[in-house]
Amino acid sequence: MVYESEIQFTLDTICPWTYLAKRRLSKALSQLPADCPVKFTTVYKPYQLFPEASQDGQDKYEWYKTFRYNNSDDLMQKYTKVMSSYGEPEDIKFKFGGSVANTTHAHRLIQHYQETKGPETADRIVDSLYRQYFEEERHPSSDDTLLRAATEAGVDEGEAKKFIEDKDEGLMEVKMAVRQQAGNQVDAVPYIVIEGKRRDMQLEGAKEVQEYVSTLNKVIKESA
Repeated sequence: MVYESEIQFTLDTICPWTYLAKRRLSKALSQLPADCPVKFTTVYKPYQLFPEASQDGQDKYEWYKTFRYNNSDDLMQKYTKVMSSYGEPEDIKFKFGGSVANTTHAHRLIQHYQETKGPETADRIVDSLYRQYFEEERHPSSDDTLLRAATEAGVDEGEAKKFIEDKDEGLMEVKMAVRQQAGNQVDAVPYIVIEGKRRDMQLEGAKEVQEYVSTLNKVIKESA
C-alpha cells in the first residue's frame, strides 16, 4: 500500500532561495526509486517578502543595492557573484535586472490553478514564473508574465486571460492564505514541511540536495 505524503512548500516567486530550493528538492525527488512506497505531492503555499511593494514595482538591481546592501556597489557585486555560483549547479542562470514588484497576483494564479487543475499544473506555473523573473528579467506579476506562465503550464489561453484580468477572483482567498502562513509562524522562505506517518519534517532555508534526499528517506522509512 502506497502512503501519500504532502510536501507543503511555502514560497515567494521573487525569492531566489526558494528557486534554488525548488530545483534541489526536484533533484532529490527524482532520485527516489520507481517502486518508492511513498507518493510525494508538492503543494505550494503563498508568502510575501515585500507585501508593501507596488504592482508597478521598481528597478530590482537598484532596490537590492539600496535596501539590502547599504547602497554599496561592492556588496551588490559580491551578491550577484554568489547567487550566480549557487545557481550554476542547478542550471539557473540568474540575472539581476528587471523589477521588484508585488507578487499577490502571481500567488493568486498559482493557488487558483493548483485548486482547479491540480499540483502538476501549479508546479509548471511556478517553474515558469521563476524562470521568467530570475532568468529573463520579466516583471514578476504583470498580466503578460502570468498569461505566459499559465499557457506554458497547459492552461487554455482564453481561460487564463479571463482569470488574470479579473483581479478580484481568488484575491481574498490568497490574502487569507498568506495571513494563515504568518499565523503558522512562517517568517521566512523557503519553508518546507514534509508530512510523515509518524511525524512531519520541517526544513527552513535552501538545503543541499542530499539533505532533501535524507529527509525524504526518513519519511519513507517511518512510513513502512
